[in-house]
Amino acid sequence: MRIFDPHIHMTSRTTDDYEAMHAAGVRAVVEPSFWLGQPRTSPASFFDYFDSLLGWEPFRAAQYGIAHHCTLALNPKEANDPRCTPVLEALPRYLAKDPVVAVGEIGYDSMTPAEDTALAAQLQLAVDHGLPALVHTPHRDKAAGLRRTLDVLRESALPPDHVVLDHLNETTVGEATDSGCWLGFSLYPDTKMDPDRMVRILRLHGTGRVLVNSAADWGRSNPLTTRRVGEAMLAAGFTEDDVDQVLWRNPVEFYGLSGRLDLSTHSPGTLHEGNSILRGGE
Repeated sequence: MRIFDPHIHMTSRTTDDYEAMHAAGVRAVVEPSFWLGQPRTSPASFFDYFDSLLGWEPFRAAQYGIAHHCTLALNPKEANDPRCTPVLEALPRYLAKDPVVAVGEIGYDSMTPAEDTALAAQLQLAVDHGLPALVHTPHRDKAAGLRRTLDVLRESALPPDHVVLDHLNETTVGEATDSGCWLGFSLYPDTKMDPDRMVRILRLHGTGRVLVNSAADWGRSNPLTTRRVGEAMLAAGFTEDDVDQVLWRNPVEFYGLSGRLDLSTHSPGTLHEGNSILRGGE
């Protein structure tokens, strides 16, 4: 079983996680930029974070045979903080980097006017850079948040098939399917989906344009839930080809829209950091 996790925050995870993911079949990941758990106080902290996603984290992933790409954006939660919004002006120089395969996470958290502005601006940045967009649907009042998201998407120049609507569930999948966008589902304890619910959705809505991710981060989460979905699909009667489509070919197709997806893993050798030498596994 080959697995491409299309949304996982490896900055929050350990090298043990990388080792376990590779053993489970994970060979590629996309890491969206996200809220780190406490407020950032200046744009400079974003830039250090973006640089890490572009350089250090791909190096770390390659030690374990996993190809790493990222998506970059001002996330919805921080779009409400005027200390953070200057990031929008600097994003173009980061979105031009080869490891960036989408603009994201963008979308809504509290559905404020500031979030409206940031979402519209970053959808235009996706158009300008020829990138797809990873759109975060809000954790609260999901149906209303999805409708508001779709309204902004319709006003943008980005076509629906270049958008994945993430964190969907049973209450939003129908309207999201009708929109023509890709469908993203996060397998995350308590607050999002689980493997059995995911299988039921796949039975009802099919395996096309579906991305299944772990969204694993600094919270109670599991970077191996993608594997569990594949096993649950097989137990429910789906074929190995169905599993391969959901867990590999679909994310390859979506992020391949960027023209930047490189699924080879390169041996990074030795990384020199000042006077220290960092080697894989040390």
